Amino acid sequence: MKRIFEVNPWTITSHELQPADKRLQESMTSLGNEYMGMRGMFEETYSGDSLQGVYIGGVWFPDKTRVGWWKIGYPEYFGKAINALNFVKAIIQIDGVTVDLATVPYTDFEVSLDMQAGVLHRQFTVNGVQVQVDRFISVATKELADLRWSFTAIDGQTHDVQLTALIDGDVVNEDSNYDEKFWDVLDAEVTNDTAFLMTRTVPNPFGVPQFTVAARQRFVSDLPAIDVVQEDKQVGNVFAGQVGAATQRIEKRVIVTTSRDYADDTAVKHATDTIFASIASATYDDLYDAHVAGWAARWEKADVQITGDEAAQQGIRFNLFQLFATYYGNDARLNIGPKGFTGEKYGGATYWDTEAFAIPVYLGVTDPAVVKSLLQYRYQQLPGAYHNAQQQDLAGALFPMVTFDGIESHNEWEITFEEIHRNSTIAYAIYNYTHLTGDRSWLENEGSEVLVGIARFWADRVHYSARNDAYMIHGVTGPNEYENNINNNYYTNWMAKWVL
Repeated sequence: MKRIFEVNPWTITSHELQPADKRLQESMTSLGNEYMGMRGMFEETYSGDSLQGVYIGGVWFPDKTRVGWWKIGYPEYFGKAINALNFVKAIIQIDGVTVDLATVPYTDFEVSLDMQAGVLHRQFTVNGVQVQVDRFISVATKELADLRWSFTAIDGQTHDVQLTALIDGDVVNEDSNYDEKFWDVLDAEVTNDTAFLMTRTVPNPFGVPQFTVAARQRFVSDLPAIDVVQEDKQVGNVFAGQVGAATQRIEKRVIVTTSRDYADDTAVKHATDTIFASIASATYDDLYDAHVAGWAARWEKADVQITGDEAAQQGIRFNLFQLFATYYGNDARLNIGPKGFTGEKYGGATYWDTEAFAIPVYLGVTDPAVVKSLLQYRYQQLPGAYHNAQQQDLAGALFPMVTFDGIESHNEWEITFEEIHRNSTIAYAIYNYTHLTGDRSWLENEGSEVLVGIARFWADRVHYSARNDAYMIHGVTGPNEYENNINNNYYTNWMAKWVL
């Protein structure tokens, strides 16, 4: 089997750009800080196959369900974390030629995700100019994304270099059920050294709140600003100058704010300026070092060290890195999407996998407060779980297979209505937290309400068979998901009994 990435304990690195593997490269080099994240797509123009993806934690859209035929009880929509405004987009021109690695000759290619520092590094050389790009999403200032381009002529010549740094609101989701776009632009402005774009999700008929997302960019640049871009859904700033043997750098700082944290759009916009003011005196090294220190604190607690097998060492660190990039317990309104910030599959939603598989890991490698936030997430959505049970004319609480707000939004019948073993997994997570930490305070307060709701569901879902003198649960799909509409699945029955 061909190896795409080199084996290294701390990095995901390749020195080859393989167009057929471009999407995999983007997924494997994704970044995030729980608040937001993005795929490892190129900033500059790339005309080959690519999946652009910038995602904001907790920002989603109820995409109207699309099925061949409708069944009673189907959720009206499938919630998905939608591709947000692209604030890393750029156009690079060297001696008047637009850099597009799908079409122009290049050498010295490298893409490398530094998992220890949480930084994505790329480099390539086009027409005698070496271009280096460093990108990180800060774990010290959650709203901050920082990009730095470095240009160096390595052929002894002087070259004209132009960088257009953009914020683009004209984005799409490949998995849109009806090929719709989910964003409207509310506000745009641009000056010589800054640009601002505010977007809002389009109206929906399901009562789901609309979300506002805004981004402002500012620069620290060795090259002068020469122009601006202001179009219907795109704004940007243009920098240009001559580059020789002395490296010329352009640092772009982006602050992203959302209506999840502020009362109205005015406050969302004002927050971008307030946060910029808080880092105005910081150098690139200051921001970089604060970010790296945050990751160092995580690794000090979490690093799993494997000797004698570098591939296994790389693999375990990659898994932990992507988990922590997706979720680290700072916001109890968020959860762990199955693919994190690496793409659109599974819609970035909450699944039962969090309680079954992720919480045991977090209990081992993070502070208990991280897991407590995940439990609190389910408590906050307890009303939605009661609603889901009522949809099936059952008592108690049925936690959803797929959700953003507690309401079930999965529309495969055999999973939505039959794979109900998921409900017991919430109780299992509460048990694990209480048993392994010794902290009974959450169990004896919010946790008890959750457990009672789950138990009431099971008490109503079972039925008594006089012929067998036993309680049974008919019409379920077990956790392997391959045998549908069966009676008395062992796992489902055993876990229901354990919960009761």
